[in-house]
Amino acid sequence: MINQELSQIFSQMADFLEMGEVDFRSRAYHKAARFLESLEKDIEDIYKEGGIKMLEDLPSIGESLAKKIEEFIKTGRIKSYQKFKKQCPVDLESLKKVEGLASKKIKVLYKKLGVRNLKDLENAAKQGKIRSIEGFGEKSEKNILESINFAQTSQGRILLGLALPLAQEITTRLKKLPQVGRVSSAGSLRRMKETIGDIDILITSSKPKPVMDFFVKMSEVARVWAKGPTKSSIHLKAGIDCDLRVVKKESFGSALQYFTGSKDHNITSRRLAKKKGLKLNEYGVFTKKGKRIAGKTEKEVYKAIGLSYIEPEIRTNTGEIEASLRQIQGRINGLPKLVGYTSIKGDCHVHSNWSDGMDTIEQMAQAAEKMGYEYLVITDHTKDLKVSNGLNEDQLLRQMKEIDKINSRLVKLKILKGCEVNIRIDGSLDIKDEVLSQLDVVVAGIHSGFKMSEKEMTKRLLQVMENPQIDIISHPTGRLILQRSAYAFDFDEILKTAKKTKTALEINAHPARLDLSDILIRKVVEVGVKLVINTDAHSRRGLAVMEFGIAQARRGWAEKKDILNTKSLKDFLKYFI
Repeated sequence: MINQELSQIFSQMADFLEMGEVDFRSRAYHKAARFLESLEKDIEDIYKEGGIKMLEDLPSIGESLAKKIEEFIKTGRIKSYQKFKKQCPVDLESLKKVEGLASKKIKVLYKKLGVRNLKDLENAAKQGKIRSIEGFGEKSEKNILESINFAQTSQGRILLGLALPLAQEITTRLKKLPQVGRVSSAGSLRRMKETIGDIDILITSSKPKPVMDFFVKMSEVARVWAKGPTKSSIHLKAGIDCDLRVVKKESFGSALQYFTGSKDHNITSRRLAKKKGLKLNEYGVFTKKGKRIAGKTEKEVYKAIGLSYIEPEIRTNTGEIEASLRQIQGRINGLPKLVGYTSIKGDCHVHSNWSDGMDTIEQMAQAAEKMGYEYLVITDHTKDLKVSNGLNEDQLLRQMKEIDKINSRLVKLKILKGCEVNIRIDGSLDIKDEVLSQLDVVVAGIHSGFKMSEKEMTKRLLQVMENPQIDIISHPTGRLILQRSAYAFDFDEILKTAKKTKTALEINAHPARLDLSDILIRKVVEVGVKLVINTDAHSRRGLAVMEFGIAQARRGWAEKKDILNTKSLKDFLKYFI
């Protein structure tokens, strides 16, 4: 689908316009970007069905933007976008990765201090020039310096949520070629890491030349780095490299194990093979005399070196090989039976158009029903978040009645009443307890005041979890991957209180969050605190990111029993009673 690519382009065009003297047109581009992000149908298919007229009739599009979409579909580019990029005096893409820097603030920094890129920004902050500009101050300057490192380290890496659909699109096409046998992604993408440096794809093929010809000529290709009979490398328009390797059938499993990694996992695996008098590499498992004894599949590779199969998500050399050895030996504490990608029975954190969502409650429910869910918790923002059209007590009560009406029309799914109540700086909530008590599920989240001390933030969260109305803490660390670090707090203290109060911690599946991290998830699992995997969806399409949250749970060694929303509706609600 090109929806995502067009959404990014329109968002960037909005930013470019905001850098100019007149920025009123930027709102139209932002609105169109949000619409394309939430659109379930491929915009290209809509165009093929009804041409530009059908595009013009879409919400948030209109004649001007429809022409640009048509141009992109036909040519793969938008001239005005390329013109904006050339004319823009600053590196907006890099600067916007710095926490707190929206395009309007970047514009001020450019006009006042001539800041064009991250290096200019860093120099200005170090010299104390930013604090004197209206709207910034000393604290903002300090935060900018702390955030620059995130922006610098993100160069050349993209979110899993962007890389995976790209890779899936490419592998799907490759599978359809008659010259291609087996196909799989590898590397950090297959391990479902939070950010991806490049995409690796392995195939088997007896006639690789036409496959390589096809690969380097795909519409997503921006540049061809190399083309050969067994390996080709390209740079995609999305800003990431992609390698395609051809391997032999008899070596596909060992090549997949090798190129999936991680590096540390592979080193330890090879050492284990060596202890058994074997040699393990990308071509197979060999005896001292050079006889191949395994290589076709990963399972036989692991079995040959004395291990049970290890899922890609946990190949990090952080105990998985030792756990596999214990399992083979029939001892306790073997490998976890990781939560499955089809185990979720309900999403407990979604937004509707009552607050800042794109779709109605009924539309969200119907989409969840199609996914086979038993329940869906509507958790719109509450009144302190005015920018998100947060609901007050009266609006929440009206929404509850509306949910009752919709539930009477649904057959397979039950909508649960909830909200994402805002946690204030002092640990109080922005909705009265007497209203919260009428909801089925209450999610509480921090949306501001991220720079508190560890002691203050810990106290703030503990106070919330002690409130009997609170069931789930959303995006518990507040991080935004490659943009904002987690706020400081004592996680061990949080876990103690969460266990005592039966407060569940969320794994937020949005690719920009994936909060909790895999390391913290593993801690949660070890102490027996319960988790929920939620999408934080603001549209029907947003429900699909559940996959990333499940992957994150798996990376943290979470099993089905650790995740509350793998339970039936009855058992899920029973936990919070």
